[in-house]
Amino acid sequence: MAEVRAEERSRASGGLAAAGPIAAFGARMLANVERVIVGKRDVIERTLVALLCEGHILLEDVPGVGKTTLARALARSLGGEFRRIQFTPDLLPSDVGGITYFNQRRGDFEFRPGPVFANVVLADEINRATPRTQSALLEAMEERTVTVEGETMPLPRPFLVLATENPIELEGTFPLPEAQLDRFLLRLSIGYPEEVEEESLLVRFAGPHPLLDLEPVAEPGELAALAAAAREVYLSDDLRRYLTRLVRATRAHDAVELGASPRGTLALGRASQALAALRGRDYVLPDDVKELTGPTLAHRIILSPEARLRGRTVEQLLEEIVAGVPVPVERVEG
Repeated sequence: MAEVRAEERSRASGGLAAAGPIAAFGARMLANVERVIVGKRDVIERTLVALLCEGHILLEDVPGVGKTTLARALARSLGGEFRRIQFTPDLLPSDVGGITYFNQRRGDFEFRPGPVFANVVLADEINRATPRTQSALLEAMEERTVTVEGETMPLPRPFLVLATENPIELEGTFPLPEAQLDRFLLRLSIGYPEEVEEESLLVRFAGPHPLLDLEPVAEPGELAALAAAAREVYLSDDLRRYLTRLVRATRAHDAVELGASPRGTLALGRASQALAALRGRDYVLPDDVKELTGPTLAHRIILSPEARLRGRTVEQLLEEIVAGVPVPVERVEG
């Protein structure tokens, strides 16, 4: 049994100083985005987790469930700049990062920034672009820079990529390689709304689009401090051990061909800290880790051919692993 003193945990995390401003930020953002996105509080919350972790999101879902609307509402609520890139087979890397051209009026070469120079970028149907164009976005995601003609330019901060994939249309697509999938912090699915929620959409969207009246409730500049504060949320030694065992169990399972990478371990730890802070806590609970195991690890795992033939899914596998790894029990003294 893990024994952790409440005052010791509070000192390690800096008290509620780390969680308070983050929880207030999350409450404002959630309420504002929910004016547009109906009944998807968990998806919005996990999007905020990615923002605080300075990570990126892969949205894998069918058309028409609100992926673009979610990205636009997030950018408006944050007060940041939004850009959408429609990925197609003829899209070039210069269409993403920008080009250098000769300005005849000035008599000199000039750089024209591409749509990736924004705070929130929606990479729509990313798997329709060629690997060469995908790699251009990969540099922007990982390094937060764009290199054109040998010159490297930083991207604005915060910088969040929401990339979408359509799982039901496979013709003419270029599946994302494992190395690129591994660079997404979370993979989310919005899903269809409940019947009552879908009915309320008819009322909410009867007049002008709610996005038109959506006002910013935060500033892009404040996110850097909040992201740093999220990393101060207390993660006990027992939870670190538990988290690591969950990830390592994906590599040892008989049904797995490729398990989650150490980058997945870091992603699960940081995401758990951010989720705890958004919920007003200065410490991580095992439930935070469990809740984010699927979104952070599922896209980093490849099942064996035999498991796929039997109809097993990565989600089922992760449920088995979560059920099989012992959860640390905490007793607070004092």
